[in-house]
Amino acid sequence: MNYIFNFSREIINWFHFHGRKKLPWQINKNIYKTWISEIMLQQTQVEVVIPYFKKFLKKFSNIKKLSQSSLNDILFIWSGLGFYNRATNIYKAAQIIKKKHNNIIPKNFKDLIKLPGIGKSTAGAILSLTFNYFFPILDGNIKRVIQRFYNLNEKNYQLEKRIWKKLSNLLPIHNSGKFNQSMMDLGKIICTFKKPKCLICPLNIKCLTFIKKKFNIKNIHKKKKKIKCWFILIKYKNLFYLKQQKQKIWKNLYYFPIFYKKKKMFQWIKKKKIILKKKKNKKILYHLNNYTLSIKYFFTKINKKKNFISKNKKKIWFNTKNPQKIGIPAIVKKIFLERKKNKIKKKL
Repeated sequence: MNYIFNFSREIINWFHFHGRKKLPWQINKNIYKTWISEIMLQQTQVEVVIPYFKKFLKKFSNIKKLSQSSLNDILFIWSGLGFYNRATNIYKAAQIIKKKHNNIIPKNFKDLIKLPGIGKSTAGAILSLTFNYFFPILDGNIKRVIQRFYNLNEKNYQLEKRIWKKLSNLLPIHNSGKFNQSMMDLGKIICTFKKPKCLICPLNIKCLTFIKKKFNIKNIHKKKKKIKCWFILIKYKNLFYLKQQKQKIWKNLYYFPIFYKKKKMFQWIKKKKIILKKKKNKKILYHLNNYTLSIKYFFTKINKKKNFISKNKKKIWFNTKNPQKIGIPAIVKKIFLERKKNKIKKKL
């Protein structure tokens, strides 16, 4: 009897031996855990997500607790994970689930995809991985596997459209969830972006890229735009002045006054009647998804807070010794840590 290659069979069989089955959201899984993990995993590696997921579930163990929380509660737990609009979307979605669905997460595609932060692939992932529903997923790992297997080289839009079509044809009616997880794991473990392990890949017998030896997948990420900005660190005793920002970068998080033009910065300094220390800290390059921030920061100590008093809760004095539970970006934590280390060095 001749051997007949079957894509879904090969990949699911491989998964049984080599796939990931003990990730935190896979243990005693439910739709709530899958939803939170899928949002966290958008543009973020599994290894980075795990500690944040555990911390999140400890604080918000179910949808009811999550829907009763404030956006700031969520941003505090999220601090350091990045892409903070995901946390905002979770908050918005939780409020919708509370009001429209009586704190029950929708189990159908039509209602699920209407929630903030949930697109076609995420909705499919939530339903297929939780309930084994018949929906394909398209994350970066799966996209790479399909692109290489069929040796596809179309431009971005046409490529994604074609990959969706291929996936829909490959997806088995039974074991859809297992198939999707198998595909993600294969892309992560075997079909890696650099140095794929083709010799031990279960699909290599039919993979056109492997057969033709044409590994022509290009990194489609655009060159990151560099943006210059300045932070002003204002200290009063052991408190630092932070402001909840509405700008696109780190929206809704608390951080130092930030300026993108020197002229505006100096106008603000003059208005607040503060004197900056002449010494400037080294430039910090901070990488975000689409751009790199080139940050310089100035430091000043003040003896009176009168020019910074505000009843507005969006402006606070942050206590570094007894920190408030607010969302702050990783760069702010990094600056606080560097200053602490420098103090210790000076004492030694």
